[in-house]
Amino acid sequence: MASDLFTLDGVVAGYGRAAPVLRGFSVSVPAGSIVCLVGPNGAGKSTVLKIASGLLEPREGRVLINGEDVTGLGPQRMLSSGVSLVLQGHSVFREMTVEENVRLGAYTITDKAKIAERVAFVKEIFPVVADRWGALAGLLSGGQQKQVEFARSLMVDPSVVLLDEPSMGLDPKATSTVFEQVVRMRDAGTAVLLVEQNARRALETADLGCVLDLGRVHISGPAADLLADPQLGELYLGGRPTTKESH
Repeated sequence: MASDLFTLDGVVAGYGRAAPVLRGFSVSVPAGSIVCLVGPNGAGKSTVLKIASGLLEPREGRVLINGEDVTGLGPQRMLSSGVSLVLQGHSVFREMTVEENVRLGAYTITDKAKIAERVAFVKEIFPVVADRWGALAGLLSGGQQKQVEFARSLMVDPSVVLLDEPSMGLDPKATSTVFEQVVRMRDAGTAVLLVEQNARRALETADLGCVLDLGRVHISGPAADLLADPQLGELYLGGRPTTKESH
């Protein structure tokens, strides 16, 4: 059974003096898995990623990596601890090449041999990155730019990658490609915590799912089970799943 690599435990969090957005939220990401968070707007999904990446310190609760408490370390130390974040929307530097964008992900690494090893790794995982290595990132399509961001996030050899709405603004074909690349990341050994508005597509990709509502976990379990739940489909996934007619 896979061990829990990354855990948020009993997190209460919010902004300023306002009421908390997360109210005792817990989630665990096992090694070698994709865990997706879905839920309505305002449920607290983006706040979860801010806590997970160190951008926001929880009022209560803990963040654990391999059982070690890393709560409140801040984004720089969280990155050093093996947690990489891919932001919502597009974050490539358009006037820089794909190579320059990807190598920025290794700015904390001083070992040139290690950097070369990671470059070879991300080129293998993301063929479009290898194919467009010398091109300006701004000339790539939205889906291709997202793959450059994925590659950049893997340069530090993270244990877990946090993905915030990776399909935002993409057409259906590009969305499918992006989710295929998320699976490639998982298969290459990186666990993924995924926040996504396209709930049904995210659950089709994920191993485990967690439905967040009003700052708490409403239901969690194997993603396939959540997809098959008709009540859950009506409430959170945009209708009932398509099933074959019985004869």
